[in-house]
Amino acid sequence: MNLIEELTWRGMYHDSMPGTAEHLATNAPITGYIGFDPTAASLHIGNLATIMLLVHLQRAGHRPVALVGGATGMIGDPSGKSVERNLLDETTLRHNQAGIQAQLEKFLDFSEGPTGALVVNNYDWFKEIGFLGFLREVGKHLTVNYMMAKDSVKRRISGNEDSGADGLSYTEFSYQLLQGYDFVHLNKTLGCTLQMGASDQWGNITTGTELIRRVANAEGTEAKAYALTGQLITKADGTKYGKSETGTVWLDATMTSPYQFYQFFLNSADADAPRLIRVFTLLSKEEIEAIEAEHAAAPHLRTLQKALAADVTTRVHSAAATEAAIAASQVLFGGGDLASLDEATLLDVFAGVPHLRVLRAEMTELNTATFLSDFTLHKIFPSKGEARKMIQSGGVSINREKVTSPDAPVAALQHLAGKYLVVQKGKKNYFLVELV
Repeated sequence: MNLIEELTWRGMYHDSMPGTAEHLATNAPITGYIGFDPTAASLHIGNLATIMLLVHLQRAGHRPVALVGGATGMIGDPSGKSVERNLLDETTLRHNQAGIQAQLEKFLDFSEGPTGALVVNNYDWFKEIGFLGFLREVGKHLTVNYMMAKDSVKRRISGNEDSGADGLSYTEFSYQLLQGYDFVHLNKTLGCTLQMGASDQWGNITTGTELIRRVANAEGTEAKAYALTGQLITKADGTKYGKSETGTVWLDATMTSPYQFYQFFLNSADADAPRLIRVFTLLSKEEIEAIEAEHAAAPHLRTLQKALAADVTTRVHSAAATEAAIAASQVLFGGGDLASLDEATLLDVFAGVPHLRVLRAEMTELNTATFLSDFTLHKIFPSKGEARKMIQSGGVSINREKVTSPDAPVAALQHLAGKYLVVQKGKKNYFLVELV
């Protein structure tokens, strides 16, 4: 497989240094790496696009290396940031590294051999380097003029209030020098000749290739270092991809549940889905085009989004998690049995609806109309009269059962997972009532 051709038809390729294509074609297997920021215990959707660069590198017959920035994570990359980030301690960073490696193992083959993946942590070599030694052996090779020419530095150092910039500390200014040295170290110890990343990392990546060139010139050796960047994943309207209404979409099931993860992709806009299925899945061009043709024939069935969501959820979580997410979706949108959901899934399904808590002990004497208005603090119906009127017109359901009488006792209702009632008002208004 030709790596650049594969990335290009998938819409993932952005740029590369001259000679990169030839180097990939004539020196297989090469070793290439991408750096990951360990400031969280999990990677997220934005990182997944970058992981896929490593996946395709390995599929093309090369060796992928994932560098977890335990050292650089203590400083923070200024690229795309307007303020300096909080610094993390080594214990936290080591914990985060372990979580990240476990996630990478779902995508990359770590078996022995010339193309087996590796995870490395740059703290392991930086902890042995003293400040003066680093300045003498590394810092002398790059000028301040070269470092200040980078866009990420220029934007921050200007202190432009309109952009939210607050200047640039020396700590962050040194980031590109540290990341550049990562490439030097991997080049010498692993024979790594390629660094990849998202397009906003071009400045940091080329600092590495330039540092390798200058160190090689000083030592009288030959420099082999190349760079390749992938497209940033954005929505059709140009906004950043990877956020949901509730925040970042994480790859860790305890931070973003499989159901929420599945729904995130399932809810992709028609304008975005064709690109997303190329970036986030390993389906072939022919398979994707066949799915797109089926989708075009009946867009309301969302065939493209379903294929995308199922594929990615299975690889990030599991086939069983995908099946459970699909079943939960069918319960919500297809009229399935709510009682079949466990408590965690029930809360996931109704995460976006008003969640009301009421005292169980005070419900024994209530009728349905009073419960839906007064007892829920008028948040479902503003009055008992309106509740009665809508019940009598057949517009109210509790736990998917149509309420036929405003005077029916609430105490007779079955509780989901022992303590929940799902109230549906009209066709689209849901409320989750928890009995406490």
